[in-house]
Amino acid sequence: MTSIELRQAAFSYRELEMRFELSVPSGGFLALIGPSGGGKSTLLNLIAGFETPLSGQMLIGGRDMAGVEPAARPVTTLFQDGNLFAHLSAAKNVALGIDPRLKLDRAGWDKVAAALGEVGLSGLGERLPGEMSGGERQRVALARSLVRAKPVLLLDEPFAALGPGLKREMLALVGRFWRERALTVVMVTHS
Repeated sequence: MTSIELRQAAFSYRELEMRFELSVPSGGFLALIGPSGGGKSTLLNLIAGFETPLSGQMLIGGRDMAGVEPAARPVTTLFQDGNLFAHLSAAKNVALGIDPRLKLDRAGWDKVAAALGEVGLSGLGERLPGEMSGGERQRVALARSLVRAKPVLLLDEPFAALGPGLKREMLALVGRFWRERALTVVMVTHS
């Protein structure tokens, strides 16, 4: 399991200065709720390594993340739009989480099929994102996050565009994976 800790982490965006103090225990689930522009997504970007703090410390699993590239961090981020590639099938979009070159062996493709099954998309692996509903596309993005098998999952309003029923269903799915895989989760939400 992997904890997250920010100690006096400072960041500046235009003229807005932000300071972060945060401690999420291993296996914790933290929801960040607040107004737009309050620094929620910035905090996730600092944890993921997409932004660099001006000062302070950012630790994941007790390890200082200074200088650690995003791809080398034990973190997966699921964004609001899912970041799917329109020209790739659902299965290939999920497979990117295993190998960005899509050079998978049979076991790798079996893992992709299993992840699609876990999110309720068995048999839909050949569909393109444009042939899927918004909820199905978010499930593909979630499946890609799961195959990465990183202990920290960051969710940046991934279900904001979904209706209330589908949003509850997706949150329940994330909750199930959180418990089953002992993930540390930080989720940004407006509600």
